[in-house]
Amino acid sequence: MKMRDFRKLKVWEKAHQLTLAVYLATRAFPKDELYGLTSQARRSSASIGGNIAEGCGRSGKREFARYLDIASGSAAELEYHLLLAGDLHFLDNRVCQQLQAKVCEVKQMLTSLLRTIRSED
Repeated sequence: MKMRDFRKLKVWEKAHQLTLAVYLATRAFPKDELYGLTSQARRSSASIGGNIAEGCGRSGKREFARYLDIASGSAAELEYHLLLAGDLHFLDNRVCQQLQAKVCEVKQMLTSLLRTIRSED
């Protein structure tokens, strides 16, 4: 398998936009959460796109699929962090729902890409 350019994957673009939105939204979190929920939400969101990119740099479909699996796990983790932030009223309801919808879209795209890659074996 030739090396892929992660920038050409629609799922990476969506994940990148999600990360930018999470960074923006978490600016308003309480300062005492900087090393807590703020850091966790940012780290898990950046991990989605980072793992997609890393998987693209690996050789073989199996390795690529493994990194997409890790990205999916990070997306699920982010989904929880956003739920928690909403329940703690760190996020406006509308913003929380928009971010949750973006996470769900990325998760669906990752699942679809994984299905495609695994069916090519």
